[in-house]
Amino acid sequence: MADILFADGVLFFPVTAFDEAGGVDAATTERHVAAGVAAGPGGVFAACGTGEFHALALDEYETVLRATIAGAAGRVPVVAGAGGQLGHAIACARIAERQGADGLLVLPPYLVEGTQAGLLRYVEALAAATELPLIVYHRGSGRVTPETAAALFRMPQVAGLKDGVGDIAVAQQIVLAGARSGRDLLFFNGLLTAELSQAAYRGIGVPLYSSAVFAMAPEIANAFYRADRAGDDEGRRLLLDGFYDPFVRLRDESPGFAVALIKAGLRLAGVPVGGVRPPLTDPDAAQTARLAALIERGHRLAAR
Repeated sequence: MADILFADGVLFFPVTAFDEAGGVDAATTERHVAAGVAAGPGGVFAACGTGEFHALALDEYETVLRATIAGAAGRVPVVAGAGGQLGHAIACARIAERQGADGLLVLPPYLVEGTQAGLLRYVEALAAATELPLIVYHRGSGRVTPETAAALFRMPQVAGLKDGVGDIAVAQQIVLAGARSGRDLLFFNGLLTAELSQAAYRGIGVPLYSSAVFAMAPEIANAFYRADRAGDDEGRRLLLDGFYDPFVRLRDESPGFAVALIKAGLRLAGVPVGGVRPPLTDPDAAQTARLAALIERGHRLAAR
């Protein structure tokens, strides 16, 4: 089974650009990805949470992947989201393989809460439909126990796990299960605005994390990543206190702002990515002004 060979850098979760009519804007999405990859991420995760996977039809999903792979231009791996109803997830997996993605992020099943045995069967069905490596997203209706994680790690096609639950003790048990497997697995901090929790994850052996902030302000995200990797606690504290903590407070004012604020930040920078699709909502004028001030402060801190 081929590995996913990420470069050294934060993991980039691009948005999906929409045009004035509400359709996918492939050209803007490609330019957005190309600009992000030029800023030096370790890899690109296309059509995932920040990319509004939940709102994309299958043909739109394929358009997004094609644009993302073109924008990345082979410089870093591209991992595609695949999840929801099993048939939809399998269709996404086959599209991703056909388009040339390097792996899949297995998003949670849709609506229902299955058993642990059922979650294993869900991943096995995806593995049977594609030869791409799979990263399992542990969150929502896709939560797995450490025992289930150990069973997943016995599947050659499973390359790693992304934690979106935030239970550090369980995450540590999952990392230990990975070590006992004898395989070189990938573990990710996948919490919203992961920078705020990354010190804890680094402490349990999870150095990789997703960064939605990178999509709108790569200079800020890269400054934090450098500080985190260098053990520069003062640099981390400055960015956490001056940018990330107030950003999270703004994010928490409305469900869906983890995506909507990123698109608003891109629009502030002159990138015409459009707004978010329902049921998400965009920030109002006052919230957008606060976001602009936060991004300006973050850039000043990053420059230090």
